[in-house]
Amino acid sequence: MSKEITSRANDYSQWYNDLILKGGLADYSAVRGCMVIKPYGYAIWENMRDELDKMFKETGHENAYFPLFVPKSLFEAEEKNAEGFAKECAIVTHYRLKADPDNKGKLIVDPEAKLEEELVVRPTSEAIIWNTYKGWIQSYRDLPLLINQWANVVRWEMRTRLFLRTAEFLWQEGHTAHATRQEAVDETVQMLNVYATFAEDFMAMPVIKGIKSANERFAGAEDTYCIEALMQDGKALQAGTSHFLGQNFAKAFDVKFADKENKLDYVWATSWGVSTRLIGALVMAHSDDHGLILPPKLAPIQVVIVPIFKGEEQKQLIDEKVKVLQQQLKMAGIKVKYDDNDNNRPGWKFAEYEMKGVPVRIAIGARDIANNVVEVARRDTKEKVSMSIDGLAENIIELLNNIQKSIYDKAKNFRNAHITNANTWDEFMQLLDEKTGFIAAHWDGTPATEDKIKALSKATIRCIPLNNKTEEGKCILTGNASGQRVLFARAY
Repeated sequence: MSKEITSRANDYSQWYNDLILKGGLADYSAVRGCMVIKPYGYAIWENMRDELDKMFKETGHENAYFPLFVPKSLFEAEEKNAEGFAKECAIVTHYRLKADPDNKGKLIVDPEAKLEEELVVRPTSEAIIWNTYKGWIQSYRDLPLLINQWANVVRWEMRTRLFLRTAEFLWQEGHTAHATRQEAVDETVQMLNVYATFAEDFMAMPVIKGIKSANERFAGAEDTYCIEALMQDGKALQAGTSHFLGQNFAKAFDVKFADKENKLDYVWATSWGVSTRLIGALVMAHSDDHGLILPPKLAPIQVVIVPIFKGEEQKQLIDEKVKVLQQQLKMAGIKVKYDDNDNNRPGWKFAEYEMKGVPVRIAIGARDIANNVVEVARRDTKEKVSMSIDGLAENIIELLNNIQKSIYDKAKNFRNAHITNANTWDEFMQLLDEKTGFIAAHWDGTPATEDKIKALSKATIRCIPLNNKTEEGKCILTGNASGQRVLFARAY
């Protein structure tokens, strides 16, 4: 099975595609730039969604749903947001097709069915949501308004890659309204911390929390906060963003509230989101040349049991024992699958579940039952041990926790080993080309210099880390004064 996977060293991009396709996460679709998320991939997304949804609700947020279509006039209301997304928008101009009179069985757009106003297929929902909030908010008593929606969005991409960049993807987007600037800033930081906690505790993926430069911030935001992760090829991936929108959208859509003194003011806003790109991050952060490696907390199957038998008598004996073991594991909250399908041999099954990244594999045969043991193999290190059937559930829970921590520690050690200071342009370029990873370097703070660095190196400022240390230095490109280092990297 592993021979079917391109090695990371030979072609990282093809390795990634192999894992997505052969691991059963997604497939290409008939719609250019769009993907089909297969059941196994969608099960991972459901686990992500469920955990995040709990975290959102614990911080006081409620779920709602807003329309897929946004009237163009609403989309234009916040000028920076409209300009920022204009090139990525899909537009609906007509509402009906009709039979082509010149080609039997074919359809054409009915020219009589042109919409009076074009509809934008949402690339993000600020416009339609803030138009709605205008009718929901009148007084300070209506604040804070803490809404999240789970939805799909469309951003017309020319160069796509499964999960990482597709024309349509799934995500959640939070949109909140507050009475004061500080409340909105606190909300922005709170949700950034929620994302960081999820990435590290559930995805086992270490992240750096920071703020984007002006060039990289969300269109229409005053500040964009982000979590940045490092993939195994040394490229960065933006794993989540939280935006402080100030009063920009409130002013664009005239959303005011009366405070306790009955004075009218515009509300303060935030928006924040993560998407199915997290599945791509999960694959690239942990997997190897043999297939996926999934953290137990998000794995659709945490333990698979494979029977080893000769003849129906042994099979029945194993089935009876496994039935009891399954019940014990499930009672302990473990997601377990018993693969007793006789269409494939045990060796094939071992390779299949290795490919799919199932954290723990248990093999059990008649001799094992006689000795009251099972063979337990962990996916991340491929270590195999003999484990007593007595107390198996408790031992498997401990093993799953160990795997979760081990995967995180390995990724964190790699990330930390790939954060390197650069003090000159030559050193900066050499690190980008040879070592890769995050490069901590001085920048003079100007958008023009940032643009030039990007053009020359294909590296961007990933973030200015929160609580960044002040340090006098000189910009790597211009030599102008700088008061701190920022993190550069080439990125997805």
